[in-house]
Amino acid sequence: MFGLVPFRGRNIVRKDPWNLDSIFEDFFNESMFPVFGNQRQMKVDIREDEKNYIIEAELPGCDKDEINLEVDENVLTISVNRNEEINEEQKNYIRKERYSSSMTRSFAVDNIVPEKTTAKFENGVLTVTLPKKEEAVVKSRKIDIN
Repeated sequence: MFGLVPFRGRNIVRKDPWNLDSIFEDFFNESMFPVFGNQRQMKVDIREDEKNYIIEAELPGCDKDEINLEVDENVLTISVNRNEEINEEQKNYIRKERYSSSMTRSFAVDNIVPEKTTAKFENGVLTVTLPKKEEAVVKSRKIDIN
């Protein structure tokens, strides 16, 4: 269907348990401390029915205007760019914070009709529906030999 290969960026089996570099690398991975890992990676579910592929991406806290969705040469790309600024002034202090983040996921998609792709964003979930190409019906007929 999509040919997805998950990549976590770390080894599952550590060759040398006394290697200090691998101990520190594993200490700060997302399974121990999600703050240090890639917590901004969007979670995506992919399913299909008879006529469509359906992709559901969890994007909590995002606005529809921050999401970019493209299909280019059999690759679907979902990207989000967020910029947030907090300015708070009180009698005794001034607080200014800036936050910027981006995340992108791409998927190889074959046998779809890009022009009929639809998307909706509701309650922090982006749902993309990719209609499948209709299979060509091979009509056979007997050919008479003269």
